[in-house]
Amino acid sequence: MRIVVALCMLCSSCWLWAAEPVWITSAQQNVNKPNTWLAYQKQVVMKKKPAKLVAKIACDSKYWLWINGELVIFEGQLKRGPAPGESYYDEVDLAPFMKRGQNNVSVLVWYFGRSGFSHADSGKAGLYIDATDNQLDTNASWVCKVHPAYGTATGKVPNFRLSESNIRFEANKDIAHWQTIDARKAYDFQPAAEMGGWGAAPWGKLTLRPIPMFKDFGIRRLAFVRKEGKTCDTLVARMPGNLQVTPIIDVTDDRGGEVIDIWTNHSHTAGTWNVRAQYVTRQGRQTYESLGWMNGEEILLFLPKHIQVNGISYRETGYDTFVEGSFICDDAFYNRFWQKSLNTLYVNMRDTYMDCPERERAQWWGDETTLTGEAFYCLSRSADALMRKGMLELCAWAHESGALHSPIPGNYEDELPGQMLAAVGLYGFWNYYMNTGDRATIQATYPAVRRYLGLWQLEPSGLTALRNTKWLWGDWGDHRDLRLIIAGWHYMALDAAARMADMLGLPDDAQGYRSTMQQLKVGFNTYWNGYCYRHDQYMGATDDRVQALAILSGMADKDKYPALFQVLKTQEYSSPYMEKYVMEALFRIGQGAYAMERLKKRIAPMVNHKDYYTLFEFWDAHVRNFKGGSNNHAWSGGGLTVISQELMGVAPLEPGYVRFKVDPQYVTFGEAALSIPTVKGMVHTSFKREKESLCMSVGVPQGTEALVYIPSVEIAAIHIDGKALAQQRVVTEAAWVKEGKTAVWLTAGHHEIAVRER
Repeated sequence: MRIVVALCMLCSSCWLWAAEPVWITSAQQNVNKPNTWLAYQKQVVMKKKPAKLVAKIACDSKYWLWINGELVIFEGQLKRGPAPGESYYDEVDLAPFMKRGQNNVSVLVWYFGRSGFSHADSGKAGLYIDATDNQLDTNASWVCKVHPAYGTATGKVPNFRLSESNIRFEANKDIAHWQTIDARKAYDFQPAAEMGGWGAAPWGKLTLRPIPMFKDFGIRRLAFVRKEGKTCDTLVARMPGNLQVTPIIDVTDDRGGEVIDIWTNHSHTAGTWNVRAQYVTRQGRQTYESLGWMNGEEILLFLPKHIQVNGISYRETGYDTFVEGSFICDDAFYNRFWQKSLNTLYVNMRDTYMDCPERERAQWWGDETTLTGEAFYCLSRSADALMRKGMLELCAWAHESGALHSPIPGNYEDELPGQMLAAVGLYGFWNYYMNTGDRATIQATYPAVRRYLGLWQLEPSGLTALRNTKWLWGDWGDHRDLRLIIAGWHYMALDAAARMADMLGLPDDAQGYRSTMQQLKVGFNTYWNGYCYRHDQYMGATDDRVQALAILSGMADKDKYPALFQVLKTQEYSSPYMEKYVMEALFRIGQGAYAMERLKKRIAPMVNHKDYYTLFEFWDAHVRNFKGGSNNHAWSGGGLTVISQELMGVAPLEPGYVRFKVDPQYVTFGEAALSIPTVKGMVHTSFKREKESLCMSVGVPQGTEALVYIPSVEIAAIHIDGKALAQQRVVTEAAWVKEGKTAVWLTAGHHEIAVRER
């Protein structure tokens, strides 16, 4: 009887084992030390080629997957996590790579083993697969081994903000071609050690990856220059941009055991150590790809003089979006600016939006707010998912008190109030909603926004009271009137929250926000001295940032615009981060020509620098050899948004571009053309100014309407699509009327507008 019971229990156990996948790891010691690489394998027999084989795959921290020796997934898994103590998982269809009969499924897992500004370490390496064909489910039927060739490079480690380590690969310890053979027989892979199932600690709840798998652009070969040194040589291979790459080297060493250091020109920047790699040769010819991505304009090799280099290549990978929008004008400077802004935007996208891809790789929300504003005007709409991910993470990582902080996810917990208020305000969450119409995400994040704004109080005067935060950051640069900077962002956050509450059917909340806004406006204006806004406790030079925020928020009435313009013509203290807002404020008060002039004057050293494809963190970063700053910083391309939204005049009037405006400001350019990819389709607009005429075109997607503004001062005639504009077509509703302009609604299609002056 005992035997029967035991057999029943054994059968039951086997059935559960087959039905319930578990996290697995190696039974070897020290598998959870930082920078550990684990090789997993499963031999699977398919009775027929499957039509579909969906696998849910999670690991800590990154993985590469091969089927029958073919690389199927290059760098799967997102950094942890969607919320504290939780992880993401990928969902992929493996059927196209499987065949009838024997299949070799191999997975290489890189366990970071350290937290950073963009990753929260779980403390354990592991792999989890739950597949529709349960032969692929992870359990002890898989075999694995700590990959003996991988280790940590000697020398300086990456700075504390990064979760990645420097990779060292020793070719003499390699388990060559293990992805193509039965590794259990060839390399003594052992049955995997089982751990917990779905949702088990320390990986916690698993959330489906909310962004696309990373895009692999393929491998490209580079020309290189070899520079001889006294003890070793340096090879420099220039890439066609500042890219996210994994370097590939092809070398011949007749000795073996020699160290080749693999860097980019961003591996060490201004005293800060970032990621790099080492390769230890074996004898003969060999090729190696270092799988931890780096970024930069150049790949650098430092190697013994006797080693022959046969080739240097790189694999570019990155976020799966593409440039779908376009802009061109008759000023070559602004065309270069646009392209460098695009380059800067893309190199700062991967697991999250980043401030910079070398020193931090961190989801600072001041940077993200700027980047996402740009993305709406130039990238395919797959980019929206990265902002949605960031919004949900920001709210999920809120402190118990309700305070929001970034960068997240990771090991940073200090609040930067200005950035947090910008994130949940008009330029962050609300701008996302207006461009996407994604009500569900606003509904999901609104409770955290409401709770956060509840932490902010007003002084008896009505001005925003400062909260006790560790870092009251308002901007880089000098002369920051922080009390009024924070008040400006607070007002716009309240404004956005009121609109969210309206949309969600919460009238009491909306009224509460607007009541606070009224008090704040009164309090803010007590600091108007007739010439500018200055807090009475602030002793520095007048802050241009404050004047810009006063205009953009609406707390400065129009009668103050002439005085504010005089301030913005003379004060230039904003960093590239806040210059975007100064520029936009100048357009709002009708000074777009000066906005463009000011931007050009300040940013020209970046745009015209022939050695860099991206924009810098600080205005003078190149002069001080980028000390304390990067040459590809997220926030510096904000002018791209202003040119699109203010100069070319395109912006949504209703969520999801159901209705939008085209209201060009005819400054700086004689002709220009803009195409932007909206959720409703491509919007096109262009203009060409001549001595006595203006030609304008507008492309309106199906299912939308465009409110188009046409100059009407000193105009003899306006024709739309070859027909004289009839008076009954002119928009007369007070909400849409603008002085000196004629407004018309245009429906789907391509429209030509001709304006003849008197």
